[in-house]
Amino acid sequence: MSEILTEREVNQYSPLALAFLGDSVYELLVRERILLAANLPAAKLHSLKVSRVCAEYQSKALEIILPLLSEKETAIVKRGRNATGNTVPKHSSTADYRRATALECLFGYLDLMGASERIEELFQMIWDMEKFEF
Repeated sequence: MSEILTEREVNQYSPLALAFLGDSVYELLVRERILLAANLPAAKLHSLKVSRVCAEYQSKALEIILPLLSEKETAIVKRGRNATGNTVPKHSSTADYRRATALECLFGYLDLMGASERIEELFQMIWDMEKFEF
């Protein structure tokens, strides 16, 4: 992110707009970790990425980091979880999808705030929650 916004400016974005950005922030971190862990064919890299960038996995990830969030971060997560307007994909439960949106909302918020160290800290906890199988 090239421009860091104030908390007030970031809070003017809807939770779904923050999730839109946060989805790409989270996915880029996953892609980078997978690529650096193993030099594999693109199809295998894609399937590994999909296993970590899906509503079910992101829902579990949120549960891991939730107790470690600040009050402000928790408020952002709640905004993301309670956002309406999303159509839930057939392969995911409504609860998992809402929690995944909440996680993405948090990552979008932190990115706009310029909190790259916090993003990395939270992502490391998520990455470590399961052994990665190649």
